[in-house]
Amino acid sequence: MGLNIFWFIPTHGDSRYLGTAQGGRQLNHDYLKQVAQAADSLGYEGVLIPTGRSCEDPWVVAASLLPVTQRLKFLVAVRPGLHQPALAARMAASFDRLSNGRLLINLVTGGDRAELEGDGVFLDHAQRYEQSAEFIRIWREILTRSHEGETYDFDGQHLQVKGAKLFFPPLQHPHPPVYFGGSSEAAHELAGEQVDTYLTWGEPPAEVAKKVADVRARAAKYDSPHAALPPEGAQSGLGRPGARSGRPITFGIRLHVIVRETDAEAWAAADALISKLDDDVVNRAQAAFAKMDSEGQRRMAALHAGGAKRTRADLEISPNLWAGVGLVRGGAGTALVGDPETVAARIQEYAELGLENFIFSGYPHLEEAYRFAELVFPLLPRKLREKLPGPALTGPFGETVANVFVPRAAQS
Repeated sequence: MGLNIFWFIPTHGDSRYLGTAQGGRQLNHDYLKQVAQAADSLGYEGVLIPTGRSCEDPWVVAASLLPVTQRLKFLVAVRPGLHQPALAARMAASFDRLSNGRLLINLVTGGDRAELEGDGVFLDHAQRYEQSAEFIRIWREILTRSHEGETYDFDGQHLQVKGAKLFFPPLQHPHPPVYFGGSSEAAHELAGEQVDTYLTWGEPPAEVAKKVADVRARAAKYDSPHAALPPEGAQSGLGRPGARSGRPITFGIRLHVIVRETDAEAWAAADALISKLDDDVVNRAQAAFAKMDSEGQRRMAALHAGGAKRTRADLEISPNLWAGVGLVRGGAGTALVGDPETVAARIQEYAELGLENFIFSGYPHLEEAYRFAELVFPLLPRKLREKLPGPALTGPFGETVANVFVPRAAQS
C-alpha cells in the first residue's frame, strides 16, 4: 500500500510533559531546523506546520526551512478571512516554484470564536464554511488558469475578485494539493466538493470509517475538480452538484504516537507525558475548548468526557488509541500507544479503511521522529520502505564493535 507518513513541526512549543513548563524546549529556529532535518533525512514524506495565534507563522517558518532541507514537503495553512485568496494563490505559487514543488496546502476554516474574532473574523460557523468554499474555489481557479495566462472573475456572497491573474504559475499542475479537515456536515460537503485530501483527527476506526464513507459519497456527486466549473461570476455554494461522475479524493489521519520496544514501556511513557498535570490546568483547558464551535473539537472532548477520564482504562478509547493528549491540547488529542508491531498493525487497520496519509507527532518531536522511524518504518508496507533513504546507504550501521567488526544487521 502506498502510504505517506508525515511528521510535525512544533511551532507552538515542545516538551517532555504536557501542561507544564518542566521539560519544555526553547522554541527557536535551531530547534525547528533540527526537527525538519531529522524528518527530511529519515524519509518522512513531509511535515505539517500548525497555524493559530499560539503558533509561529507557518509560512515564515516553512520558508525558513526550505534551504536546510532537500526533499521534505511542507503542509502549510491558508486561513479564509485572514488571507485573501488572490494573495494566498501568489504565495503558494512562489513557494511551490522556489521549493521545486514541495508545497502542500492545508485549508483551515477555524473553530475557536475567540481566536477568530481576535484576528478580525466575526462570521458564525455556517458562514465560515461558505467563505471557505468561496476562498478555495477562487484560489484553485487563479492557480489553474495561471498556466494559460487567463484571468478569473468571481462574485460570491463573501468574496469577490475581478480580473484576478497570476503571472508565475505553480510548478505542480494545476495547483499544489489541498488538504482539509472538519467533522461537521458543512465540512464534509466542502471536502467532497473541492479538496484533494480529507483529514480526520484520530478517532476509533469505526468512527473514521463512517467519515470516510460520508465524504466519499459526497465527492461522488461532483465531477473532477476542473472538468465542470461554474461560469465566471457564478456564486459558490456548498452542495452545488456537478456532472456526477465522481471526483477523486484521498484520505488521511492526524495522530500522536508513543512507541517503545515493549507495550509496557509505551504505556509508561504515556503516563509520564501527563504525569505533571493538575486538575486546575485540565479544567481550564477543557473550559476553553468548550467555548469553541468546532464539531471536531467537540468529538475530541467527548472521547475523554471533557477531562473527566484520567486513568489508562478510561483513556484507552479503542485498542491502543489513547485520549490523554486531549486533556490539555486542542485539536488532535489522541495517540497510538504500543510496541512497534502493535503500532504498525493499528496503522494498517486505518489504512484498510482507505487512509493513505498519516500525520504523526510525539513529545519531544525531535527524539520521537527518530524513534518512530527506527522502530516502525521497517514494519510498514514495502512500497513505503523503498522510498526511504536509509536502505540505499552503504557502510556499517551502528557503532563498530571493539574497533574490530561491524554489528550484525537485524533479521527482518
